[in-house]
Formats: sequence, C-alpha cells, structure tokens
Amino acid sequence: MSSDQTSPRLSVLLGLALRDLVHDRKVSICMMASVVAVVAPLLLLFGLKFGIVSQLRHDLLSDPRNKEVKMIASDNLDQAWFERLRALPSVGFVMPLTRALNTVADLYVDSKRFAENVELIPTGVGDPLLGDVRPPAKVNQVILTAMAAQRLGVQPGDTVRLNISRQFNKVNERGQLHVQVQAILPAASFGRAAAFVTLPLLVALEDFRDGFQVPLLNAMQGDAPRERQHFARARIYASEIEQVEALASYLTNQRIETSSRLAEIKSVQQIDRVLSIIFNVIAWAAVLGCAASMIGGLMANIDRKRKDLALLRLFGYGRQAMLGYVVMQATTLTAVGFGLGCLLYGLGSVLFDQLLGVTLSAGRFVCRLEPMHFAFALGAALLVSLCVSLSGGILVTKIEPAESLRDV
Repeated sequence: MSSDQTSPRLSVLLGLALRDLVHDRKVSICMMASVVAVVAPLLLLFGLKFGIVSQLRHDLLSDPRNKEVKMIASDNLDQAWFERLRALPSVGFVMPLTRALNTVADLYVDSKRFAENVELIPTGVGDPLLGDVRPPAKVNQVILTAMAAQRLGVQPGDTVRLNISRQFNKVNERGQLHVQVQAILPAASFGRAAAFVTLPLLVALEDFRDGFQVPLLNAMQGDAPRERQHFARARIYASEIEQVEALASYLTNQRIETSSRLAEIKSVQQIDRVLSIIFNVIAWAAVLGCAASMIGGLMANIDRKRKDLALLRLFGYGRQAMLGYVVMQATTLTAVGFGLGCLLYGLGSVLFDQLLGVTLSAGRFVCRLEPMHFAFALGAALLVSLCVSLSGGILVTKIEPAESLRDV
C-alpha cells in the first residue's frame, strides 16, 4: 500500500474539526459570542473616534485659511527674507503684501453698480484660497469673490473700472484702470467682498498713493518710478495643518508678531489624543478579557474531549496535526464571530448616524471605518486567536494515544 493510503490525511482532520464545532454547537456559540462581544463594541468605538476626528480634520483642511499665519504689524521685509522663508519645508505659499491702507480700491461698472473699499489681495501660482482657479496672468486681470461679483452684477469676461485716489501737492487726483474679470470664486472660498490681483498691480497702487509716477494708472505726476525692494507684510501659508505651529514659531523667533488658528488645530489634535487613549485602554481590557475567556473555554473543552482527541492520536495523527486541529477550530470560531461583529457594527453605525448626525449637514458622518481598518481588525483578532489556540494546543500535544484505551 502506498504511504498516501496508510497515513492520515490532514484534510480529514480539518473536516472533523469543523464537524466537531457544528456538533458541539452550544459551546461553539458561547465562544463566538465572546468574540462578538469584543469585536462589535470596539469597532463602534473606533468608528466613532475615526469618524469624529476625521470630520474635524476635514473641516480644518477644507478651509485653507486654517493654514494661514498672519502678520499683525508692518515690517521692512527684503527679497532675501522672502527667499529664506520660501526655502522652509513648513511653508506652502508666500506672497509679498503692501501696507494695509493700500490694499483697498473702488470698483465701478456704472453709476448703479459699484463696490467701494473692496479688499485687494495679491495672488499667484499655488495660492490656497484660489483652489483650482487659475491665478491672473496679466496685470489687468482680476478674480472677484462671489460677494464682490454680486454687488457689481458681473460675470467672468466682463470689464470693471478700478479707481483709487490720492492727494498730490494739495490736489486730489484719481487713478483708474480697466480690468477684466477672469473668474469668480465660490462664496465658500472667501466670504468677503474682495478682488485677487497680481502683485505688480498692488505695488502700482501703493506707489500711486505714495506720490510716484505710475503710467499703468495714467498718473504722470510725482516722483520718478521706484524699484520695489522691500515690502511691509506678507501672505504666508503653511504647507500642512501640522506645520502651522512650526511656521508661527519661526516668525516669532524673528520678532514678527503673528496670529493663526493654532488653538483650533491643537484642539482637534488634543481630541484625537484623548480618544486614542480611551480607545486603547478599553481595547486592551476587552482583548485581554476575551483572550482569557477563550483560553478558559478552550481548555475546558479540551479536557472534556480528551478521550476523543486521544482516539485521533491512536489513528495516527501526530502532535503537530493535533495542534493544527485546535488552531483550526479557534480561528474558525474567531472568523465567524468577527463577521457577526461586523454585522452588528453596521447596524450600530447606521443607528449612530441617524441619532447623532441629525444636526450635521449632508455628506457628513459620525461613525465610519475604512476597509483597511476592518482588515487590520481581522488580522489582530486572528493573531489573538492563534496565540490562544497555541497556548491551549499545548494540552492537546500532551495527550497520549493510550488514554483512549483505558476505559475499554
């Protein structure tokens, strides 16, 4: 006879292991229930943590102004300072800015459609406030916010007149420039009435108010045009939310007073840390309790079936095969229990979203997990099951075939 016919087949042993679980269904249900009792609450708890923190982070990331570090006072910043700032890894966008009094202008379409003291914001490639909108490429192009466009009643492609005034040699003068509306920002991107312009245009407006000749505005009176070397302020944005603190500290060390939304960012980070600590403590306590319960149940079940297991040893199954028998049963119970726990999680998450998400806008969530979270949780559950079954399997390997003959 061949060795395949005389040696016990592993597939037969695994089949016996599964049939034993079905036959001894009461014990199997109790062991699966211990897994469900741990998996379902932990998934719901982590789902709440991930859902809440993810939503808070989404709110922070969706508003690019959370990355801004504002300069409170004016300074005297040269080009070398801007180059050093742009070289920092924590910096995502930098744009020179003129004095605050020179960042407003009046926009006119006609006598009935105008907007006075509109905020002018210099912009360029990579401006977080523009999002996917292309910045103005020419000095006579602007991007209006939704509020400014509504006041003026204009659409992209329309032309508006930009007016500013100054007093030169005790004579009131007015400079003007016809600019084209390149695009209109959504209201969610910027809530105030403003126009995003090129830096050369903003510099020309400041030069005009400072008494210099500005051919761009048809102002030929005043001092000869100057070459701009210094700026009073800057628009500064961090590359990531987590880099705001480092960027603010860098500017503070240079004795530049700043303001930012660092308090809100730290609040979200603190919530994440607190919820992580709570989840870890509960998770470890639940896992240890479940492991102890499974070890106790597995050892009691092995002790109850010593004669049956000894009979399998008598049929020729070695110690390693018997260890696989126990591991097969434990991992099967864990996998089924994990699946049932996921079903309960699904029901619980829907209930949480309905009860706790009634005040949230559409598209928001309270309890949420990604597929990778389920995969990691299943792997962790199977790992705990493997450790438990190996500890219980030691008893099986010590069972001798002769124990099945003692009562014969």
